[in-house]
Amino acid sequence: MIDISTFTFLHDLKENNYREWFHEHRPEYEKARENVVESAGKLLTEINKFDNSLGFPDPKRCIFRIARDTRFSLNKEPYKINFGIALNKGGKTMSRYSCYYVHIEPGKCLLSCGIYMPQPEALKNIREAIDYAPEELISILENPLFKKEFGDLSFEDAPLKRVPLGFDKNSPAAEYLKLKHFYVSKPVKDEFLQHKDFEKRAAALFEITYPLNNYLNKIIENI
Repeated sequence: MIDISTFTFLHDLKENNYREWFHEHRPEYEKARENVVESAGKLLTEINKFDNSLGFPDPKRCIFRIARDTRFSLNKEPYKINFGIALNKGGKTMSRYSCYYVHIEPGKCLLSCGIYMPQPEALKNIREAIDYAPEELISILENPLFKKEFGDLSFEDAPLKRVPLGFDKNSPAAEYLKLKHFYVSKPVKDEFLQHKDFEKRAAALFEITYPLNNYLNKIIENI
């Protein structure tokens, strides 16, 4: 479970996002990060029960750094105001594989599964797989339980206005061919993460997304 103190730290960091405050409160950060690492380890155990492709990497490698890269951003705040857990076959946050993701941020928590910003070759291969056999992806997304819990692939990140050149514009999956990212997400309340059985409950939801995760990773592995 994610402790209330971890949420308190993130709330305070949002109000005091500068290096001096962070260094003064590093013990609180270390405690919060250790809590997230511990939760990530428990999630790995639960997810391996239905998807053993993850194995058991060091949970510390599955947590995104809290420091922001501000070099090319107008936002110069030095720290993220969230923790992110990415669990995938690669065993680290920066991986080419589809992942199970937990976003920890007061009032904005969510569970997600899929690939965000795939590399050009991976994006091309995913589109080709969808174009060649659209029914395979559609059958995953049309599963009643999948639709109930996660809805559809996300269309929030500026999909293309037209089907890319070379792909079937009349495909039953034409709207998916326009996507640049391939993931689903489910907002959850802070209390969901604070529940003593959070990892088991999250894994039960991630198990619903396993067919999508497996579908995307089979394509990635064939690159």
